[in-house]
Amino acid sequence: MDFVAGCIGGAAGVLVGHPFDTVKVRLQVQSVDKPLYRGTFHCFQSIIRQESLSGLYKGIGSPMMGLTFINAIVFGVQGNTMRLLGQDTPTHQFLAGAAAGTIQCVICCPMELAKTRMQMQGTGEKKPFKKLYKNSLDCLVRIYRREGLWGVNRGMLTTLIRETPGFGVYFWAYDVLTRSLGCEPDNRYMIPKLLFAGGMAGIASWLSTYPVDVIKSRLQADGVGGVNQYSSIADCVRQSVRKEGYMVFTRGLTSTLLRAFPVNATTFATVTLVLMYARRSEEGLSDCEPAQPGHHTQIKQQPSSL
Repeated sequence: MDFVAGCIGGAAGVLVGHPFDTVKVRLQVQSVDKPLYRGTFHCFQSIIRQESLSGLYKGIGSPMMGLTFINAIVFGVQGNTMRLLGQDTPTHQFLAGAAAGTIQCVICCPMELAKTRMQMQGTGEKKPFKKLYKNSLDCLVRIYRREGLWGVNRGMLTTLIRETPGFGVYFWAYDVLTRSLGCEPDNRYMIPKLLFAGGMAGIASWLSTYPVDVIKSRLQADGVGGVNQYSSIADCVRQSVRKEGYMVFTRGLTSTLLRAFPVNATTFATVTLVLMYARRSEEGLSDCEPAQPGHHTQIKQQPSSL
């Protein structure tokens, strides 16, 4: 059930957050010498004016297919890891989240590569004169033909560095907040509390690894114009700091945090409610069978466990 709940939560999160992600990527990779956008809100306005509202949803196919599956993996692996670890503690939540973050990188990295390339395609044009990629799948196929498996997994190391601790913080923060807020199933304010905990967990996760995300986006967007600017992660960091200073690591942070709260509030609340509904359905079915002592009490005692 963890996998199904993750799928539903992932799809809901993508629909809410993709426009913010497009803005984040555009700000992260724009040229410092000839910047197109002055900031987050100017970027939003420019994309809508120049490329219409659909410009904000460029590349949504990749995360809609990928993130739905990724969230299924993340919440499935996290749930199973927690069962293996046994005790439900914030530390175990961090370890389970880190394990889930590591495993999903296999899908996350190619998906984000396609998303980034699609988001950069036709920048500033309402109808691009020539589309290099028809869709996300076509993008990955073309990259594979040109650069092989290495090209499809461009940015894998930075993705691992971002996702492993990022997901650890994500689940740790959510667990700590739900315990502190008292998100009991019979609490009348349970849904607002779940939304708040999920949103703040997303913000904490992004703040913990955001500089790595800037480098990942630059490496994955590198070569879009046919010329590769960076030879390695270290070279990307050196060039970025030399040209733009250390503030380069906050590029697009505003749109990321604006996106992080609603997306993760929606995702976590959806997953938690789906799991809660599923467990209640299982309880209803078990009413026809001899009662198992303590089963209902155990669910009530661990509302924060996913």
